[in-house]
Amino acid sequence: MKNKKFRHVIAVALAASMVLSMSACGGQKSPAELNTEEMQEVNIEELKFPLAEKTTLTGMTSFPANTESDPNNRTIFKRLQEKTNVEIKWTAIQSDQWGDKITLAMANLNTLTDFVFSAGFGDNDLLRYAHQGVIIPLEDYIDAYMPNLSAVFEKYPEYRKMSTDSEGHIWALPWIEQLGSEKTAIQTVSEMGFINKKWLDFLGLEVPTTVDEFEQVLIAFRDHASELQAEFNIDGSIIPMSCIVNDGSQDMALLINGFGEGYGDNDQGRHIAVTDDRKVICTATQQGYKDGIAWLHSLYEQNLIDLEAFTQEWSTYVSKGKSGRYGVCFSWDVANIVDDFEGWVPLPALTADVRNITPENGSFTSGFDRGRCVVTAVAKNPALVCAWLDQMYDPFQSPQNNWGTYGEDDDFDIFVLGTNENGGEMLQHAPLGGASPVEVREAESVNGPLAVLDEYYGVYVTCPDDAQYRLDWIKEYYTPDMNKKYVYPNVFMSQEDTEELSNLQTDITKTINAKRADWIMNGFTDADWDEYVKSLDAYGLEDLLKIFQKYLDAYYE
Repeated sequence: MKNKKFRHVIAVALAASMVLSMSACGGQKSPAELNTEEMQEVNIEELKFPLAEKTTLTGMTSFPANTESDPNNRTIFKRLQEKTNVEIKWTAIQSDQWGDKITLAMANLNTLTDFVFSAGFGDNDLLRYAHQGVIIPLEDYIDAYMPNLSAVFEKYPEYRKMSTDSEGHIWALPWIEQLGSEKTAIQTVSEMGFINKKWLDFLGLEVPTTVDEFEQVLIAFRDHASELQAEFNIDGSIIPMSCIVNDGSQDMALLINGFGEGYGDNDQGRHIAVTDDRKVICTATQQGYKDGIAWLHSLYEQNLIDLEAFTQEWSTYVSKGKSGRYGVCFSWDVANIVDDFEGWVPLPALTADVRNITPENGSFTSGFDRGRCVVTAVAKNPALVCAWLDQMYDPFQSPQNNWGTYGEDDDFDIFVLGTNENGGEMLQHAPLGGASPVEVREAESVNGPLAVLDEYYGVYVTCPDDAQYRLDWIKEYYTPDMNKKYVYPNVFMSQEDTEELSNLQTDITKTINAKRADWIMNGFTDADWDEYVKSLDAYGLEDLLKIFQKYLDAYYE
């Protein structure tokens, strides 16, 4: 086979890297027992579902807290077992414990499962486990035994490219969710801001469009707190603006896009953006970022920002929101935070020096997670594992895995089973009512590897109401102000560069996020700023940007 030599090297590397752990663990599997050397071919007739005889595979997945902990009790997996005659013996880990436990699980070959369904591995994880021989390359299995995923790759070759490393190997099965594209994609704006329109109307105020107008609105919320409490029967103090600082979609980074040249800080994991001349910059060292943080500090000094914004957890954030105490909040969807959804409107781009919204990096190719699912080297029948996982890419199955299903014996179904205009089966989204989109989906969905493509809507599934109104919001409120040409693309770096980048980012990102929170609360001087920039340079910021630049240049070659 074309990858035989490479896989032999992987097996040898595994033997060297794990010899100590094997001698310490006694019963640990040996490298010779692992499927790392070459693809195992089978007769495709043996993989037709349902299988003639019931077969058991093993898998590992995560589940959200306060939801069903046994995957086989979820309707989606019950139906898949009936459809395929494959039973999955699951190891399930609660989502908030996944990060710690999956690392231990991947190191113990005696308890490792055939596949990890909801791995969520980063590039460094994938390449490390590949080097150790713990996971197997999948490109040959995809071509031979995964027709559903192959069809997606054929129609959208960019997804295959994004899944493939610099050596030509695919180490994981992706999660793909298309909802819009380019500057209208639903992922272009993560931390969307929302403002309480009922409060604005009660106080005779308009939706602000500049940072000065926004500040005056927050002051009005603060100064008229007692009137707002009485009018809207609010139990608890009024909070002009709340968020969770340095926490992705719940952060308030959107507010500072208008300062300086307007880059803001849209990528809080890497703090990078791409200029119109295709140069990678660090957003957190730009003058606009400095001015924006100084402005946020001025808001904090005036008691306009929630004092708990730097420490609160999701549950606290939501609890206060559902008590009706917020004037402004931030999230992927305001319906996750408040009960009176109709009383809120998106906060548009705020003009400071300029007016701009910087789209999220990687968003122009829609939702994509390269490391969603891996097949491990302990799998005795990787062809069957891949064939079963390919069912997740069936156009009728993927929407269910992503959002939920129909016909459940409980209080709520995500879908009603209906028909499209050609008479074919179509999953029709049920109205959410007052339910939180996050909570109802967590109760039914299974996630894992999947692909929901734009052309599926109206054929296999309806577009979710909350996704549709979010798409409409982005087109109305944000796309017209997306004035930059580029976002950083989703690239798969080499192991050497991935590891170096990971090492560099550890101190750089930690420093940026720590100073960001500290300065919003306590303020800073020009001397503090200069010392901060020097510390980032000392941690290797220039080297970090060079790595990003190398792959950006290669992407556009």
